[in-house]
Amino acid sequence: MALSHRIGRKFSAFSTAYFCPRAWSWADAHFWDGVAAVLRSQGNIVYTPEYAGHGTDPNKNVTHAMITKSVVDYIRHLNLYDFILVGHSFGGTVIQKVAEQVPDRIKRLVFWDAFVLKDGESVVDEFPPQTRKGFEQLRAMSNDDTIMLPFDLFRVLFVNTATTEDAKLFYTSVAPEPAKPLFEKLDLKAFYALQTPKSYVYFYQDNVLPQGEGYGWNPHMSIRLGLFRLIVGDGDHFTDTRTRPAYLAQKIYDASRD
Repeated sequence: MALSHRIGRKFSAFSTAYFCPRAWSWADAHFWDGVAAVLRSQGNIVYTPEYAGHGTDPNKNVTHAMITKSVVDYIRHLNLYDFILVGHSFGGTVIQKVAEQVPDRIKRLVFWDAFVLKDGESVVDEFPPQTRKGFEQLRAMSNDDTIMLPFDLFRVLFVNTATTEDAKLFYTSVAPEPAKPLFEKLDLKAFYALQTPKSYVYFYQDNVLPQGEGYGWNPHMSIRLGLFRLIVGDGDHFTDTRTRPAYLAQKIYDASRD
C-alpha cells in the first residue's frame, strides 16, 4: 500500500498482501518501491505502510481486522487527510474496510486489479472451485496457517508477461501469506453506503482471476463500485511494478485526477 501526495493532489497505494494491497498477497510493502520512487520524483510524498503480519512482523496469526487497523492507525498517527487511497489485489478488500473507518479523510479510492467484495464475501469466495481447493490444500500443508505460492502458479497467474529469467528473480521476493484473512467473510454494508469517489485500473493481461463469465477484475469486480472511473493498461498482476514503474504510476495518476 502506498500513500502519496503533492501540492493540490494526494495519492495512496496500499499493497495487500495482496492475495494481494501493501499490494498483493505474498508480498510486502517493498512491492511499491519502484512506483513510489517515480511518484516522488514528480514531486509527490509517498507513504508505503506495512500490513500487520507481513514484512518483518513475525506474527502470522493475524485477522483481516488487524490488517485494517494497522493501516487506519498509520493514517491517524500521521494525521493524513485528502489523499487518494490505492489498493491492489487483496489490497482492495483492505481499502474497502479502511474507507469505512476514515471516510472523511479520503479524497478518492483507486482499485488496481483489486478485489471488490460483496457484503458477506471472502476473497476465496471469488476463486473458481478448483483454485479455492488448491489454496485450502496449501493452507493445510502449512504449520503456521500460511499459504506459500508455488513457483508454477506464480509464473502462470501473476507474472505471465515476464521473461522466465525475470519471473524467477521476482519469485525470490515471494513470502508465505497469512491464510486467515483470505478466508474471512467481511461485513461491507458501511462501505456500500459511502459516497467516496472511486476509480478502477484494469490491466487486461492480468491472469490471476479467470477472464470469463462470473469471474475476473473488470467488469465483474469493478461494476460493484457503482459510478466509477475506468483506466485500462496492458500489463499483468506483478511484472510492471518492476519493469515499467513509470507506466503504472501514470495509470494511478490518471485514475486519481479530479
